[in-house]
Amino acid sequence: MLDLPRLVSGFAVEAAWATAHLMMYPLGLFSASSAIVAGGRHDLHGLSPEQRGLLHQGVEAAQTPILLVHGIIDNHAAFTVMDYALRRRGFQTVAAYDYGLLTSSIPRAALRLGEAISQLSAATGYERIHVIGHSLGGLIARYFVQRLGGDRQVHTLVTLGTPHQGTQLAWAAPLLPLVRQLTPDSPVIGELAEPAPGCRTRFVAFYSDIDHLVVPGSNARMDHPDLNVRNIVAHGVGHLSMPNNRQIALTIAQALRQLDPDGTRTTA
Repeated sequence: MLDLPRLVSGFAVEAAWATAHLMMYPLGLFSASSAIVAGGRHDLHGLSPEQRGLLHQGVEAAQTPILLVHGIIDNHAAFTVMDYALRRRGFQTVAAYDYGLLTSSIPRAALRLGEAISQLSAATGYERIHVIGHSLGGLIARYFVQRLGGDRQVHTLVTLGTPHQGTQLAWAAPLLPLVRQLTPDSPVIGELAEPAPGCRTRFVAFYSDIDHLVVPGSNARMDHPDLNVRNIVAHGVGHLSMPNNRQIALTIAQALRQLDPDGTRTTA
């Protein structure tokens, strides 16, 4: 059970981040809207002790590209805090991808995401990258990985408040094609529940006990017998707050430090 002070605090922070999202959203419209690549480095000059630690621990883990994919009616500006937190912890190549406000089909959006991932891989020379998806972005990325062979290109997929089992809130607007695909009984959700033998991608799924968009919040869990999944509950962290939560960023950084060659389970 969630105690009342944590509930009040969580919703207060969520309201603050909702306001911040409205203020930051225009920034995402005036900067690059496709994959944004930051050059890598192998030297330690000018790095903080934390950044040096990751590079000492494993250059490969520090250099593996990370692609950020935003949620519905949003853009990459939502990941400003996450981007900074990952770079501060030593990750050298962090990119962002916008799939656009006019997206109406999750499968088609997944195809376009696959193209962006291929471009990032080609630009950095890495065959497999990490993807962090917030809300709908996580579902698009999962569809690419699980249904379009994307596990060959995605080492780890982290999802934040993603409606893996749909959300009952989607019934409020069933006439919108994109929203209809987020209902618990939609064909897309049904496809993701189908067998996925041999999927090599490692999954980390964060879900919240106060999520007001994924209803119930437990629907943001990934429960699939064929997938290598670690589900993590974010107590008292709202839907919009997830990409901006320092503890979540730290947990993600710890998971991505543990780079294995084939996506098999590692100690997190």
